[in-house]
Amino acid sequence: MQWIQRMYETVPDSLFRPGKVVILYGARRVGKTMLVKRLLAERSGRIFVDTGENLDLARILLARNPETYRLYFNSYDIIFIDEAQYIDHVGECLKMLVDMFPEKCFIITGSSAFNISQHASEPLTGRSITRVLYPLSLVELLNQFEPFDILQSFESYLLYGMYPEVFSMPDQRDKIEYLINIRNGYLFKDIFALEQIKNSHKLQDILRLLALQIGNEVSLNEIATKIGLSKNTVERYIDLLEKAFVIKKVGAFAKNLRNEISKSAKYYFWDIGIRNAVINNFNRLELRTDIGAMWENFVVMEFVKKSEYAGDFAQFYFWRTYDQKELDLVIEKQGELTGCEIKWQDEKAKIPAAWIKTYGGQTAVVTRNNLLEMMLSK
Repeated sequence: MQWIQRMYETVPDSLFRPGKVVILYGARRVGKTMLVKRLLAERSGRIFVDTGENLDLARILLARNPETYRLYFNSYDIIFIDEAQYIDHVGECLKMLVDMFPEKCFIITGSSAFNISQHASEPLTGRSITRVLYPLSLVELLNQFEPFDILQSFESYLLYGMYPEVFSMPDQRDKIEYLINIRNGYLFKDIFALEQIKNSHKLQDILRLLALQIGNEVSLNEIATKIGLSKNTVERYIDLLEKAFVIKKVGAFAKNLRNEISKSAKYYFWDIGIRNAVINNFNRLELRTDIGAMWENFVVMEFVKKSEYAGDFAQFYFWRTYDQKELDLVIEKQGELTGCEIKWQDEKAKIPAAWIKTYGGQTAVVTRNNLLEMMLSK
């Protein structure tokens, strides 16, 4: 597989902090394990590598015995545990390890945030650093490929997404088969394994409804009615999908106008290829009626990935008033606002006058012709 250099490889020390546990989150198959192993290959010292699915490792950690820990871990400089979400109370175990061996570096990965966040956050307060690895980003591609070649590949990105292995496959049928396999297997693996899900098919129904509504505001009451679950259960299932890095919630921006929508939300897929697999539609763009929504999903997530890797703490919203004035994306960064309309075609879209009058700030119409320039801007 062709390896695309990830952002963390440009600052490798960000994943190695003595006396800290670096938690690397990310969906399954985005390359977390390969990234860490590539970085480990460049480090000196003795390195412990294992997975949270190893029952022997889980037994050793759960013993929480200082002598046991010294026996098995004292001789290593770096300790790497892949898929740590499978170890119960992993945070308490790691806290004890860090306190015993403050000179060592600890790295764990997790393809879902629910188990690790539940069992690791509080014990590791002040002792952990969180990082997230996403599907490939345009910013990463721009570091390795010519912009024109990337521009020419937009249709492929919109159909098959940005998973590293998909990106490297030359054959379209292989891409589709890979994405379908993720949909049928990996996508729900952690949710089903780590959470008590009584209606697994209902979870898949929810995800399909969300996939059909990208770019639109979502009514949880409507989803609950359609699939026959309570609103609270729908909210719980959607929360699990967010913590498994399948979807991302984007809320409404509302501050100054009485008629601004404030309690609504949109849901986007971290990878548009996964979205297309969920609805089983890989038709070419000219045959689709959802190209505008696909482009919006793609653009929003590229801005989010860019911000996350830059560490600029930007917040993302959409904006709409009750009289149907709207913006697809609002970026709030360091107290400044940028309002964006997102258009696949080079339409002469206008930023609503009500937005400009109320909030001012920067505005942009994001199209396929200027997205790469915006990815390179500060």
